[in-house]
Parts: sequence; C-alpha cells; structure tokens
Amino acid sequence: MEKKNFAFTRMNYILIAIGMAVVILGFLLMSGSGSDETTFNPDIFSATRVKVAPAVTFIGFAFIGVGIMFRKKDKENV
Repeated sequence: MEKKNFAFTRMNYILIAIGMAVVILGFLLMSGSGSDETTFNPDIFSATRVKVAPAVTFIGFAFIGVGIMFRKKDKENV
C-alpha cells in the first residue's frame, strides 16, 4: 500500500484543535451578564473581559496559524 501525501499531518490537527480550544476559552472569558436599562453592571469593564480575554483569544488564533503552517522536517529533504 502506498503512503498518501496529505497536506496536514496528525500533529497539525492536534495543534489546530488546541488553538480552537484556547479561542473558545477566550470567548468564554469575555462572556457574562451585561447591563440593561435599569441596572448598571461594572463587571463589564473588568480586566478579565477587557485585557485578558482578548489576549487569550489572540494567542489561540496565533496557535491555529502555527498549526496550519507547521511542517515536520523530513530526513530525506534535509
């Protein structure tokens, strides 16, 4: 049986899945209750929602990019 040459390896899919999990974590950190017309919730402007969650989401997207571009070094091509 001949070996098929796919664009992504198992490691690529693992890295992409980890990146997606980190992005989902970032969006969950951003979520929460908000303010309405009668009450103001100051938690909207907390450091977790404004600084930490976007940074975690960005790191997740960067990790997905690394997962897409990751290429295993072949011993033949070195």
